[in-house]
Amino acid sequence: MIRTTKNKTATSALLFLFTAFLPAFAAADAAAPPVANTGDTAWMLTSTALVLLMTIPGLALFYAGMVRSKNVLSVMMQCFAITSLVTVLWMIYGYSMAFDITGMEKGVTNLNSFIGGLSKAFLSGVTLESLTLTVPETVFITFQMTFAIITPALIVGAFAERMKFSAMLWFMAIWVTIVYVPIAHMVWSGDGGFFWDMGVLDFAGGTVVHINAGIAGLVAALVLGKRKGFPTTAMPPHNLTMTLVGASLLWVGWFGFNAGSAVGANGTAGMAMLVTQIATGAAALAWMLSEWLTHGKPSVLGIASGAVAGLVAITPASGFVGPTGALAIGLAAGLLCFIASTKIKRAFGYDDSLDAFGVHAVGGIVGALLTGVFAAASLGGSKADLDIASQLLIQFKGVAITVVYCAVATFIILKVLDAVIGLRVSEEQETEGLDLTQHNERGYNL
Repeated sequence: MIRTTKNKTATSALLFLFTAFLPAFAAADAAAPPVANTGDTAWMLTSTALVLLMTIPGLALFYAGMVRSKNVLSVMMQCFAITSLVTVLWMIYGYSMAFDITGMEKGVTNLNSFIGGLSKAFLSGVTLESLTLTVPETVFITFQMTFAIITPALIVGAFAERMKFSAMLWFMAIWVTIVYVPIAHMVWSGDGGFFWDMGVLDFAGGTVVHINAGIAGLVAALVLGKRKGFPTTAMPPHNLTMTLVGASLLWVGWFGFNAGSAVGANGTAGMAMLVTQIATGAAALAWMLSEWLTHGKPSVLGIASGAVAGLVAITPASGFVGPTGALAIGLAAGLLCFIASTKIKRAFGYDDSLDAFGVHAVGGIVGALLTGVFAAASLGGSKADLDIASQLLIQFKGVAITVVYCAVATFIILKVLDAVIGLRVSEEQETEGLDLTQHNERGYNL
């Protein structure tokens, strides 16, 4: 009896201690820091390399093959220099201003809704241990850096063969700061970001990358004016082999662009990869068939351009739609981007040298709007509670704000630079070619 009483007393004491300290144990467990996931990290390292591959060499080759031989190096140099320039700017302040969310509050519109702070300038506070979700922050920084690199590089296609190299560098530095960084912050910084709180769906950059770049390209083409001889002088691509190789590298790299935006090796990344492939194939065929019916023959440039149009259009939708939605988005993008790059361009007479507007702005708008339709679970998407009409309106508002802000800001930047340093090479330099006049080199020694 005495032993039983002692056992009960001891058991009661242990239960009391366990009960007393249970909240402390639970709190300690809840406060445990997140742990890096090696699978997610490995995929994000791979995705980052793939997205960088899209600019150098992918976009550089794609654009270089479409210009005349006297300008082949100038376009490749612009892509390479932008890669270097944006890398440094992203490290100094770009990442901080895009993703620093200090002071942001959901539903409260303030300056931090539109632009981040500078608490992470020069990557202050970034260590080996700091994480973004389940991957090292260093990997996330570099991944987002590759997006910031390719966006201004896409604009090059609109003003190819006529902008001074020095003016291009100044324009890109200012444009990334004033246009790209705020839009990225509003879309991707999370609760408190202006577009995020609106409910705009943009998985991998329909507004941030493609509409932004395409609209900026159109404004740049209009401000600089047409190339000498356009449109009466024939200006065919000088090396379509180079262009097709570049388009192929873009296609492969885009899996990092879209599937990598899941920031993890998971089902969302897998679906993003699948729908990217489907939409790209559908758009390539749609452009090819449209050209075949219109001009009598399918072209290499056409099918390559169609593939890029499909990649662009599926970008905002890739984490939200299913295979059927991807097929519809790809077909729509191939057809509409073909019309924009041929009939609309010819009707209005603007000189968008390599169809940056026709492919990226139009494709981005098509994808952004159709995301609001095919993200619905009833149409195979991932959003079970999505009301299509309401989401379409939200998507339209996001597109409209991006178009207006980008167009106005780009116009002001270009006009100021034109007044200060001049934007365009002289007629003599344009005739001789930018390879020699801007870089004192030749792409080919014939």
